[in-house]
Amino acid sequence: QVQLVESGGGLVQAGGSLRLSCAASGLTFRNYVMGWFRQAPGKEREFVARISFIGASTYYADSVKGRFTISRDNAKNTVYLQMNSLKPEDTAVYYCAAVDTLGLRARPPEYDYWGQGTQVTVSS
Repeated sequence: QVQLVESGGGLVQAGGSLRLSCAASGLTFRNYVMGWFRQAPGKEREFVARISFIGASTYYADSVKGRFTISRDNAKNTVYLQMNSLKPEDTAVYYCAAVDTLGLRARPPEYDYWGQGTQVTVSS
């Protein structure tokens, strides 16, 4: 049974930083592209970033480029999202997701497995 478990969310002031983690189990982690998405109240789930199998390729939404960094540790079956210079508009539930083929992978339906999400709230 595949499980993705996010952690690291919380309340932070604008300009602050958070690092999210997503621990995977039940799959061969190095064979999966990992993505981060977010969903704010009343809005659709949107793409944040994704990373390829061994981390050689990353791709970011324009809204987070230069502020967020996605990385992975295949020895720990974990993907990370370092979030710096946070803004109130970054407030959302953040989800990690996994898919076993490469591509831009910027749309939620392209992913096979999802975590339960972790809340990030940025105060102004």
